[in-house]
Amino acid sequence: MKQSTQFKTFENFVKKLQNKICYALENINVEQDGAGKFIEDRWLRPEGGGGITRVMQPEKSSFAVSTIFEKAAVNFSNVTGPIIPGMTKAVEMEGDEFSACGCSLILHPTHPKVPTVHMNIRYFETNAGQSWYGGGIDLTPFYPYPEDFVFFHKTLAKACNKAIPNSYAPFKTWCDEYFTIKHRNEMRGIGGVFFDYLDGTDKANFKLTKSVGNAFLKAYLPIVENRSQESYTSYDMEFMKIRRGRYIEFNLVYDRGTLFGLKSNARAESILCSMPPYADFIYNWTPKMDGPHQEMIQYYQPKDWLTLDL
Repeated sequence: MKQSTQFKTFENFVKKLQNKICYALENINVEQDGAGKFIEDRWLRPEGGGGITRVMQPEKSSFAVSTIFEKAAVNFSNVTGPIIPGMTKAVEMEGDEFSACGCSLILHPTHPKVPTVHMNIRYFETNAGQSWYGGGIDLTPFYPYPEDFVFFHKTLAKACNKAIPNSYAPFKTWCDEYFTIKHRNEMRGIGGVFFDYLDGTDKANFKLTKSVGNAFLKAYLPIVENRSQESYTSYDMEFMKIRRGRYIEFNLVYDRGTLFGLKSNARAESILCSMPPYADFIYNWTPKMDGPHQEMIQYYQPKDWLTLDL
């Protein structure tokens, strides 16, 4: 399938974004042994296209390793293939071929007071002329630092509203709804922004998608640099592993990107590299009463972060 000029423009942007984020994560300013180095895996897809998967993980993954991230993946992909029934339920796809390009990342920290974070921005087009943007950033913290959550949301609000006035509020609500684990009646984290199926011919939507991608480091790195110096307990670690289990539940049951990738015969290693290396699924687990982890549970429900009284 011949890819449009706009597709190529977006591809160039996300390739540069991947490089920028990887460099920043490898050179993060913390008083530890460092965040580690990414290994790179360039791959091709039999149906067409390929990608660059970059993963950071200790050689022998262990919570004892003094790196910031126990596992980090920052991926680029440009894939093409046939449109098959059921590939997406949200929009009627025209034509018989698609091309999709994007940058996605997931960072699982070693430190339980540093949040997990996820970002994805993408552009999709068909050979019938359909095209759209999608993406977002969301945060999954394990310890109640509401001032960090407010900072994160204010940074995203600035990025969204600068590109498209008043766009943060609906994208924030969309994120809250999208990242809800319905069978648990809770969100997997404290949300962020999420959008999908935004008209690919509208330049404002390209500006928005770029702005969100460029906001990632501004929204996340200050939290990492601050919280990675905190002390923590074995119970903090236990809570993080329980919440990682909830993260896995969401990804395998509800996440559109995971389901789309598996249905479109995408590369399983790249799709599932978002999974944390360690997680717990303990029957009927509840946090200790009147502690910080019980407090954290309340933040897995939608809140107006821009007006929160700290």
